[in-house]
Amino acid sequence: MSVLLGLLFLLTAASGTAVVLVRDPHRQIFAISANGVVLAILFTALQAPDVALSELTVGAVAVPLLFLVALMAVRAGRIEQANGEGNEK
Repeated sequence: MSVLLGLLFLLTAASGTAVVLVRDPHRQIFAISANGVVLAILFTALQAPDVALSELTVGAVAVPLLFLVALMAVRAGRIEQANGEGNEK
C-alpha cells in the first residue's frame, strides 16, 4: 500500500505542476480537471471517500466548468468588441 501511496503522491505533484506550467487556458482547464481526478483517487486510497467524492464533484467538474464558461464569455466579448458591436447605445 505504501508503494501505491508514493506513486499517487508523485502523480499528484506532477498533475499540480502541469496545471502551473501549461500556458494555454483551455489546456489549463483540462489540467485542473485532471488534477481533481488524481486528488480524488488519492483521497480514496487514503480511505477518505467523502472527501474524494467532494473533490471529484467540485475539483474535477464544477470549478473547471465555471472556468470554461468564464473563458468562453471573455472570448465572446472580445469578438463582439472586435466587430464593433460592444459599446453602442
